[in-house]
Amino acid sequence: MKKTIFLASALLFSISAQAQFGDLLKVVKDKTGVDLTQPKAQTPATSTTPVPTTTTNSNSNINLGNLTSTQISSGLKEALNLGVKEGVQKLGVTDGFLKNEAVKILMPEKLRKIDTTLRSFGLGSLADQGVKLLNRAAEDAVTEATPIFTKAITSMTINDAKNILLGSNNAATNYLQTKTQTQLFTAFQPKVQASLSKVGADTVWKNIISKYNTFTGQAVTTDLNEYVTTETINGVFKMVAEKETGIRNNSVMRTTSILQKVFGAVKK
Repeated sequence: MKKTIFLASALLFSISAQAQFGDLLKVVKDKTGVDLTQPKAQTPATSTTPVPTTTTNSNSNINLGNLTSTQISSGLKEALNLGVKEGVQKLGVTDGFLKNEAVKILMPEKLRKIDTTLRSFGLGSLADQGVKLLNRAAEDAVTEATPIFTKAITSMTINDAKNILLGSNNAATNYLQTKTQTQLFTAFQPKVQASLSKVGADTVWKNIISKYNTFTGQAVTTDLNEYVTTETINGVFKMVAEKETGIRNNSVMRTTSILQKVFGAVKK
């Protein structure tokens, strides 16, 4: 009998609690508009897609007509050759590198401590001369860059000409750099070595490193030829990229029929 009374009491309490809870849910819904009796829909997991490094024009902007891959390739190479020719002309003069912040050759990163040390001993002018002569060597060597770059461009096979044409502002330059960087370095390094000697950079840098080693008791060495060769080539590529961007975005810079035909087919 007691057990029956206990179960009845528990059931009554449960019903009462449920009623009170139901009233509470109703109050929440009336006050906030949120119905807690409805299960919340699961939000699907999101995924991110890497942003492509090369942008392309939308299909609505493509009007390539009957252009063949050969024609497109010729147009791209024409733009690259113009970029090299004009870039070398700008870089191969006094201060062509030194006064152009986009391509100026700085103290090699691993030798920045030498710059700081020399200046702390009142030898800032020697450090400045060292940087100046690195740029003078580049300005001298780059005058012989045109045939080296032209040969690389002429012999280069462009396998994906259409996508390069429809790519980013410097897509052709990036393609050229990827395909020819190693052969350009090999061909250009002897020119830089001769220029380092010609402008006296090698002698000055021996003096710089000698003084640093004396002051610090260290034995620092560096391969300036490799460094200046790399920086000179990179400087040319920056100028080529600048020219390519201009040709793509400014019809006035399309000075030949093939440039007009190829790049004019891509509406911006």
